[in-house]
Amino acid sequence: MLQDTFLKELSERKQPVAIYLISGIKLQGWLSSFDEFTVSLTGSPDQMIYKHAIATVMPIDSVNTKYSHPEAVSD
Repeated sequence: MLQDTFLKELSERKQPVAIYLISGIKLQGWLSSFDEFTVSLTGSPDQMIYKHAIATVMPIDSVNTKYSHPEAVSD
């Protein structure tokens, strides 16, 4: 699943992220873990966020995954 690949890459690289909630609140930190329903953000303070409250996850720097370009996705 693309979501898991993206979150795993962010977590493994310890890449800083900005998470925007559907309420408009912006959270920043490092994605420490995730499961089916939540993501854990390490920062000040550490937070657990329910995925249904997330609008956007943006890495502070770009992330390369095998799904980065449409040509890389095989049927």
